[in-house]
Amino acid sequence: MLNEIHGFQAAYARCIDDDRLEGWPEYFLPNAHYRVTTVDNHRRGLPAGLIWANSRAMLVDRITALREANIYERHSYRHLLGLPFVEPQADGTARAETPFMVARIMRDGGTELFVTGRYLDVFARDEAGALKLLERVVVCDSSRIDTLLAIPL
Repeated sequence: MLNEIHGFQAAYARCIDDDRLEGWPEYFLPNAHYRVTTVDNHRRGLPAGLIWANSRAMLVDRITALREANIYERHSYRHLLGLPFVEPQADGTARAETPFMVARIMRDGGTELFVTGRYLDVFARDEAGALKLLERVVVCDSSRIDTLLAIPL
């Protein structure tokens, strides 16, 4: 399963980095949970997040709003992923922790380190046997997050 999760993480990042955001929700199960939070909130067990969704439908809505309603400065990301640490679970799921760095490229060409952190994931299989995210908690290393967090991490 380790190689499968490696490939999954690479495909996930590529989907976002290539601005194929309409395909991003498909990496999640219908009842998935997605949250972006800070390391301080995560350590304290606080459930609130900068982004919070408890279904794939909410992720679809987020992308629709991003494309059709939200006004923000256009930019893109480039993810650099570390190797995931994977722990298979007795119930057939797998937990994984994957470190990441994301550079943000602005429309004017400026590039900066945007965020570092780790993905805390629970993977499960859908009805067809494909690996999907049941849960992704994006834990950002800093408690200072740029308010321009439009694109998912």
